[in-house]
Amino acid sequence: MINNFEEYLTLENIFLISNWGVIPFWLLLLFIPNSRLTRFLVYSVMIPILLGGAYLFIAYQIYLDNNFLNGFELYLGLENLYAVFSDANFLLIFWLHFLSISLFVGSWIARDSIRYMIPKYLTAISLITTYFTGPLGIVIHWFIRIFFAKKISLNE
Repeated sequence: MINNFEEYLTLENIFLISNWGVIPFWLLLLFIPNSRLTRFLVYSVMIPILLGGAYLFIAYQIYLDNNFLNGFELYLGLENLYAVFSDANFLLIFWLHFLSISLFVGSWIARDSIRYMIPKYLTAISLITTYFTGPLGIVIHWFIRIFFAKKISLNE
């Protein structure tokens, strides 16, 4: 049974499922950030568990291919980063990393916006920008937050 399941767990399928699978959670953050459903699914550990499971599966596949330590070469220079990302396993594991961290940041932005009563349309700008560009969305939220929190805080 597990062997049959592994046939469906191709890198392409994991990519498609995870890529499209996070969109409903982003929509929950955009449209109903304070609902019980959003708190249960997005603000909890549910998504990191799911994405972490895929991450572990791919890490195990890398381990089986005997090239687990090759991933650490990315710290040696840009050319090495390019070489590591040329391996589909490593590329997908980093994409899962990006998806989970971006969604974590998106959930923080949504909760922080509720805390400071930032209008949804401004929160939506931050969330959408975070979804597509990551750090730029955080910076946009920070600037919006300064206005509504009426203070500048660099360490919250």
